[in-house]
Amino acid sequence: MIVGLGLDVVDVARLRGILEGPLGARFAARVFTPAERTFCDAHAARAVHYAGRFAAKEALVKALGAPAGVGWQDMEVASGGPPRLAVRGKAAAALEGRGGRAIHLSLSHDGGLAVAAVVVEG
Repeated sequence: MIVGLGLDVVDVARLRGILEGPLGARFAARVFTPAERTFCDAHAARAVHYAGRFAAKEALVKALGAPAGVGWQDMEVASGGPPRLAVRGKAAAALEGRGGRAIHLSLSHDGGLAVAAVVVEG
């Protein structure tokens, strides 16, 4: 049974501008886990990968009903193989509170946009 659904779209150029701006490193450290930053920074088109991960986190928050207190570091898009979201802390508590047992993630990039769809299965 589906207990949550979230969708988010991110403009890659806008996120690139943030990452390349004066507070870009601080933003990246606050929003993305070390593993996510290592993965994204290893690619020439790193902004595309950062945008996809940002969209995934936003979509997950929506799928969980936008619970208060969920932090960026409570969610991680794992690299290698099909895209998947790992949760801990308040995100894990929100998942459990909704009766969620599995998180399904789909990512896409095209035309300067990154899109993520999240389905929480109970």
